[in-house]
Amino acid sequence: MKTIIEPFRIKTTEPIKIISRDERIKALEQAHNNVFLIDAEDCCIDLLTDSGTGAMSTQQWAAMMLGDESYAGSRSWKHFEHTVREITGIKHILPTHQGRAAEAILAQTLIKKGDIIPNNSHFDTTRANIEYVGGVAMNLLCAEGTDTTLDAPFKGDMDIDKLKACIQTHGVEKIPFCMVTVTNNTGGGQPVSLANIRAIKSVLEPHGIPLIIDACRFAENAYFIHEREKGYKGKALTQIAKEMFSYADGATMSCKKDGLANIGGFLICNNDQWAEKFRNLLIIREGFPTYGGLAGRDLEAIAVGLKEALEYDYQVYRQATVRYLSSRLEEAGVPIVKPGGGHAVFLDAKRMLPHIDPLQYPGIGVVNALYVEGGVRGVELGSVMFGSFDESGEELPSPLELVRLAFPRRVYTQSHFDYLIEVIKEVWKNKDSISGYKITYQTQFLRHFTCHFEPV
Repeated sequence: MKTIIEPFRIKTTEPIKIISRDERIKALEQAHNNVFLIDAEDCCIDLLTDSGTGAMSTQQWAAMMLGDESYAGSRSWKHFEHTVREITGIKHILPTHQGRAAEAILAQTLIKKGDIIPNNSHFDTTRANIEYVGGVAMNLLCAEGTDTTLDAPFKGDMDIDKLKACIQTHGVEKIPFCMVTVTNNTGGGQPVSLANIRAIKSVLEPHGIPLIIDACRFAENAYFIHEREKGYKGKALTQIAKEMFSYADGATMSCKKDGLANIGGFLICNNDQWAEKFRNLLIIREGFPTYGGLAGRDLEAIAVGLKEALEYDYQVYRQATVRYLSSRLEEAGVPIVKPGGGHAVFLDAKRMLPHIDPLQYPGIGVVNALYVEGGVRGVELGSVMFGSFDESGEELPSPLELVRLAFPRRVYTQSHFDYLIEVIKEVWKNKDSISGYKITYQTQFLRHFTCHFEPV
């Protein structure tokens, strides 16, 4: 095998500011030990998220110059609408300024207090929007997905028996819709098989329960299906994506991921009554239904980016980057979620720091150590982001304590990842010196964005 190279040339560069270790310690202290509150320019390698942080292509930049900024019915809207419908085959298409806006409209129009929303795994904003309106976000991940050491092809699958039990226990009238997240970000960026999506649909359909796809990384999921699921090796990723969406009654999408854009999203559905409700709230919250809070140039960039994300060579390169980092860390003995995720490598903080109690947030310990050691910014996906409280107010830990290193698309080169490997190895070497943390300030929803920590 020849080296898999970046399928692009770099035309514009952005300087990276590298501050000293002492400056990083001071920056972290001033940010109350929460890397979300650190200035981006003080992060040498920023892997906080892959959402909206990618580099756009020449074709996307060229398309932006064609942006039609008409308030209603612009050419850019038509281009966007045509592209989304071509990929998904879904009838009603509503643009939003980003994915969480689509989730908010979905939740506020369809969920009543006490409703149950099953999913393979809800991510943070999805869960927050459901809980904000009084719903219960229920995760029904398959058993393989909870074992970080297991190398299985589709660890993002939903447990079908748990879905059946959920319907039987709570009743159809309490489940306005079911969701499936592709790929499963919460569980380590793991893909969902088409066989599983079909099985979910076959359970829901007799009960009349709609299926909503959280489609943020649909193109990466299509790539994994192409590589790992029998019968799909010869199919184009576009064909695979169309089949995924053919089982859905609707979808939410952050185009900041597999739209390869810096902003944008959409909410789509086949139900005429739903579409009317969505459109009414969209007009109040986002804007006229043909721009949805986006400039025409953004609609153009997304229309091009959605197709670029489905290019096979691009996905081969992106997944090779994930495998490169994963394999080097495994060789060094660093505990990670196996196999490497579609958009990120996930460190297993629970196995890295067994001396730290889950409610002293080992993921925060690892995140902060990475920043101090090398200016690398990652994010905790553990008991801070996904913890919960019981009826008496006692905090409950998350099943997984992970640190996500999310790869912005088309931004970093191999030398950046070699540096990252060196930083992670050094943190792993000094793992026994890492302390736990306690929260000194937090908000009710999405506390990880703004909470304050102190070392224990």
